[in-house]
Amino acid sequence: MNDADRALVAAAREAMANAYVPYSDYPVGAAVETAAGDVYTGCNVENANYSNTLHAEEVALAGAAREGDYELARVAVTNEERDGLTPCGMCRQTLAEFGGDDLRIVCDTGESAEIRVLGDLLPDTITRERLD
Repeated sequence: MNDADRALVAAAREAMANAYVPYSDYPVGAAVETAAGDVYTGCNVENANYSNTLHAEEVALAGAAREGDYELARVAVTNEERDGLTPCGMCRQTLAEFGGDDLRIVCDTGESAEIRVLGDLLPDTITRERLD
């Protein structure tokens, strides 16, 4: 894990501290870095109607979108266990809308990280080009 990855993981960990998880007690934090170099963070926000729960990656991406910053360069994801958590399938598809198959996913493992790329986590992604 390089220094830039460490900084992104640290931002995700900091965001995780604000997770609202009264039902699962499973806090998650995420940080997205855009091609412009800006970092946006998010945490999961649960709802008694589970389908309305916001995932950390979605919240981070919403921060970037709010600023009109849609081109992703890297994403970091963490949880309390630091077990290499990867984005769920729904978040992978959402990230694919704004980052290519080579989007770097930094999965926190404590002292280090597992580095993945989105194309390996989500092959044959549904894209605008495929819809055409």
